[in-house]
Amino acid sequence: MSSQRGNVARSRPQRYQNSRVFKNDKYDTSAQRKKINAKLHDGVCQRCKEVLEWRVKFSKYKPLSKPKKCVKCLQKTVKDSYHIICRSCACELEVCAKCGKKEEIVLISKGPEKMENETTGNCQRKISRREESEESDELDFDIDLDGMDEKNPDMLEEHFKNMKFERTEV
Repeated sequence: MSSQRGNVARSRPQRYQNSRVFKNDKYDTSAQRKKINAKLHDGVCQRCKEVLEWRVKFSKYKPLSKPKKCVKCLQKTVKDSYHIICRSCACELEVCAKCGKKEEIVLISKGPEKMENETTGNCQRKISRREESEESDELDFDIDLDGMDEKNPDMLEEHFKNMKFERTEV
C-alpha cells in the first residue's frame, strides 16, 4: 500500500495514466481565460510563482473582482489575486507579495535588461520620489509678513493658497 507509513518504494506503476495532458483552454475559450493564461507572475518568490502557475495550468486561478487591502499600508491597492501586499510595499520592503517572506524575488525577463530595468526602475523611482518629498517637506520661513496685513490682505491669502499642505494620519 502506497499510503503506508514509511513505504517509500512503490511496487507497481500508476494504475490510471492520463494519455493526454490537461488543457485549461480546451472548452473555455473566453477572453478572461486567455487573459489569465497570458498573465506574468512577478514580484513573488520562486515557490509562490510555481503555486500561481499551477493554479493557472489547472484552471484553479480566480482573478480579483475588486482590489484587496494591503497588510502593510492598509490601503486597497492589492490588484493581483492571492497576493497580500501591494506592489509598491513589496518593492520597498523587498518581500514576496504573496507570502510576505523576505526571499529571492523572481523577475520574469522579456529581455536580459528590459524587465530588470522596468521593475528595479519602478522601485528606484518610488524611493527617489519619497526622498524628494521628504526634502521638500522642509518649510520655507523666508516670507516677510511684517507689513502685509496693512498694505494688501489679499497677498496673504495668495501666499497661503500657494503653500503645499499635506495631511498626516496619527
